[in-house]
Amino acid sequence: VIMEKGAKIFCIGLNKTGTTSLDHAFQILGLKSVHYRGKEGNIKSIIAGNLEKGNPPLKGIEDYDAYSDWSYHTNLELFKEFDKLYPHSKFILTLRDLEGWLKSREKHVTRDPLLKKKLKKDPDNPWYKVNIEAWTNDYHEHHKNVLEYFKDRADDLLVFDVTKGDGWDKLCPFLAMPVPEEPFPKANTAKKSDSRFWKTKKFLKSLVGRD
Repeated sequence: VIMEKGAKIFCIGLNKTGTTSLDHAFQILGLKSVHYRGKEGNIKSIIAGNLEKGNPPLKGIEDYDAYSDWSYHTNLELFKEFDKLYPHSKFILTLRDLEGWLKSREKHVTRDPLLKKKLKKDPDNPWYKVNIEAWTNDYHEHHKNVLEYFKDRADDLLVFDVTKGDGWDKLCPFLAMPVPEEPFPKANTAKKSDSRFWKTKKFLKSLVGRD
């Protein structure tokens, strides 16, 4: 047992910030980890449903050690409630640079085969359409909220950037666990290729200053 009884590990980074890699890392460390979907179903929906009914947010999925990609845009600040409900838990804020994150997020949205169905059900959801302004606001606001909440609590929050090479040497001391022999996983990393939005942006930039 690496932590006190009842404590959990919560990845509180936005999606497309290396959460899949972190989930694989948890599993290599022998932790029972769930990312987005477990045997019980979509954990985003389960948590949102619990909140709607006034139930504890993790009702039905309490037996995991670690949780990642669990939030909708409407419950990003739920980490504060997790902190109260599960004392001595560990929180990991996964990061990546803004432009890289926006590219990855846009690619994720435009390739989603269920996008039309999701938009029909929730047309105002800024995560279901390419909305660079709303996403940028989410990015800055969320990081500000997390860092402000955990200021002076370095033992409880780890800021982690897989894209900049963060790995076992940073994660394992934070969790008080030994470093595994195998390399740190880098999962779900898309090839570096320009999306439609960024190609258009570059094209428009190239027009500036032309006669």
